[in-house]
Amino acid sequence: MEERMFIKEKKGMPQIVAILIVAVIGGFLGSVFTYAMFSEKIIQNSTNGGITTELNGTTVKYEIEKTDSPVVAIAKKAGPSIVGVKVEYVSQGIFGALEESDEEGSGIIYNKDGYIITNYHVIESAMKNSNATVTVTFSNDESIEAQIVGGDSVTDLAVLKVEKSGLVAAEFGKSNDLQVGEIAVAIGNPLGEELSGSVTVGYVSALNRKLSTDGRTYNLIQTDAAINPGNSGGALLNSSGQVIGINTVKISSSELEGLGFAIPVDEALPIIEELISNKRIVRPYIGISGMDLTSSLAKRYNLSEGIYVAQVSANSPAYKAGIQKGDVIVAIDDTVIKTMDELNEIKNKKSVGDEVTLTIMRSKGEVKVTLTLEENLE
Repeated sequence: MEERMFIKEKKGMPQIVAILIVAVIGGFLGSVFTYAMFSEKIIQNSTNGGITTELNGTTVKYEIEKTDSPVVAIAKKAGPSIVGVKVEYVSQGIFGALEESDEEGSGIIYNKDGYIITNYHVIESAMKNSNATVTVTFSNDESIEAQIVGGDSVTDLAVLKVEKSGLVAAEFGKSNDLQVGEIAVAIGNPLGEELSGSVTVGYVSALNRKLSTDGRTYNLIQTDAAINPGNSGGALLNSSGQVIGINTVKISSSELEGLGFAIPVDEALPIIEELISNKRIVRPYIGISGMDLTSSLAKRYNLSEGIYVAQVSANSPAYKAGIQKGDVIVAIDDTVIKTMDELNEIKNKKSVGDEVTLTIMRSKGEVKVTLTLEENLE
């Protein structure tokens, strides 16, 4: 039996040798062919979008399907609806000399009647200086002076008005329908008019981001589409070229990249419409100033965690309801709150004339106070 096995192995050896020879020859020929292909010059034919390759004296042509990026269509659709906004004013310098200053941002054409959306912080200097001028520059480089309709520092939104016909109004989408990972395109004027109409592309990185700046908390869309100074007030667009956000802020740091934020359009449009109708935003008012008591502060001073009332405005709803300095507000309408931002978020959803019940902790124990919200005249 051992002899038979030996004989079979002996007979198989020529077959193995033959296979090895074929493999070596095949590998050599393959290497030569591969070398010939990649050593030849590939020439891009820019006329018809194809690629031609010279191989062993034979011209081989490969047709490549030509497709446009969807961003091209988005930019063509929305670009004419994005404007530059420039504020120019004279201010008094440190030594009393008058100095000319200017600030720039972006805006979005809201409708054909000449109303334009921008950020409050873009035109804030003009809101505070009656001698300031606001100029809007359109995508065709035409500039025209604009009037301020109204602004709202709480939401960082403002409306301008120009007397011009033939405007291309932006199309507005639904920010509530957004999903993380959708394409996001920002159009605006980073660093001013010289870079007007710049298009940057990214994705919706996150939704409902809470970001605090200048003592206010905003609910924002986060995107990695580049948003730079001058982009403020410009548009964040979806894949259909619809405005889904108003670009407002970015976080700058040597350790961070791609953190831009936009005001969701579903939250912005009611403010814009009220500014057009009333020129200002009417918000309910309680009439207190205070500080947030964190758990560590509350323990240190033997108080409840909540909002410490530091001051009560005279003749305010809080004053009329008997709220006192030193009270700690822990709930509104039975919803537990720990910060002034949480109190304002609930309060701002109410209307002037609505009643709210505040739960307050005093030295003598828990007290419930009912007050009627009044109009904030500030």
